[in-house]
Amino acid sequence: MRSFEKLSYTDKIKWRIRILWATLLIMLAYMVIVSELGGGDSRMMTDLAQSVSRIIFFGGIVFVIYRIIHNKKLLKDRFLLKEQMLLELDERNQYLHDKSGGIVVDILLLILLFSTVTAALFNMTAFYLSFLLLLSTVLIKTVTYLVFSRKV
Repeated sequence: MRSFEKLSYTDKIKWRIRILWATLLIMLAYMVIVSELGGGDSRMMTDLAQSVSRIIFFGGIVFVIYRIIHNKKLLKDRFLLKEQMLLELDERNQYLHDKSGGIVVDILLLILLFSTVTAALFNMTAFYLSFLLLLSTVLIKTVTYLVFSRKV
């Protein structure tokens, strides 16, 4: 396995773009698989479940496309690339991210987003539980981030 710490920042951005393209392909495959399994039946879904699943899924697709475009723009403009690198390497930003849960909570949020969308398409009881956990996690991360940002 490659060590990403030894890569230049430009190479890291290229890897991010590849991962984002893979994410987009996985999301599209997920959409096809769910429709083949009969998920998303509007007769079984509540309005909240329909709205939340659409916002999360299609918002996720728009976000991934935006990040691909943004990262490609960084590769074309050295000044923007350097600015982004300084922003990411800023100790205050790293500290706030770590104190608000860091990569662990980020991964948990992705899992909760996936489970909320899937539950919304198949089971309303599971959807409401997953949605509650998702909202709780977002609230905890946000409050923790705000509390530590005022201290630093």
